[in-house]
Amino acid sequence: MKRLLLLVSLFMMSQTAFSDIIETPVTLPDDLGTGVMYLNDKQKKPGPGVIVIHEWWGLNDYARDRARMLARAGYTALAVDMYGTGKVATHPKDAESFMKSAMAEPEKMNARFEAARKMMLKQQQVEAGRLFAIGYCFGGGVVLNQARMGTDLAGVASFHGTLGTDTPAQPGDIKARILAATGQADPMIPAEQVTGFVKEMTEAGADFQLLSFPGVKHSFTNPKADAVAERFDMPVGYDAHADQVSWKALVDFIEHKSHAE
Repeated sequence: MKRLLLLVSLFMMSQTAFSDIIETPVTLPDDLGTGVMYLNDKQKKPGPGVIVIHEWWGLNDYARDRARMLARAGYTALAVDMYGTGKVATHPKDAESFMKSAMAEPEKMNARFEAARKMMLKQQQVEAGRLFAIGYCFGGGVVLNQARMGTDLAGVASFHGTLGTDTPAQPGDIKARILAATGQADPMIPAEQVTGFVKEMTEAGADFQLLSFPGVKHSFTNPKADAVAERFDMPVGYDAHADQVSWKALVDFIEHKSHAE
């Protein structure tokens, strides 16, 4: 009986912890797509907000989990379907097709991001000047390009995202602080791309941090990366240390910006 009561108690505690996070599907205006908003019910005053952009797979459980983690940390998070179709890939060929289709319409992608940004600014839980954007893989490239465009954000963070660009930022272009985390064993983000990124950010006068993890592959924050590597023979892999260190760096990045304002 005591064991049963203990299990019931633990279950209720788990349910209470989960119920603190309010998950709400949202629709962007002008048929731009959808997203999911995550609010922390314990949040008593306005604080940081974070837009989350998914990997090339689409707005799947992983991207939602990251947004949920941000809400648990006390932030308001909006996970956006940057493809605008609701489709989620499970095969790399489909993911590549979705990504290429989206990138072929940069104006629509920018409009989608801007709609999400404006939606977040209207949330009473998000304090003015404390809106961030983070992205993984494809999403990392998306948020970095928003920074290059001078989008009004407190900061952007890229995790195993593309660091190169055809239109480098010029001095004075970048308003947001930048955090980029990459793996040194990631063939999709080769050393010359990392070097070019550092040169670009330095010449643009950006306030940026670069985390480069030795021996770490692409998708190092995604626990399912090892299964993907085995199934599709891809050079990706989860790394618990890099995941934990980069997540801690993200929280510090957000808190530092918040405290500096």
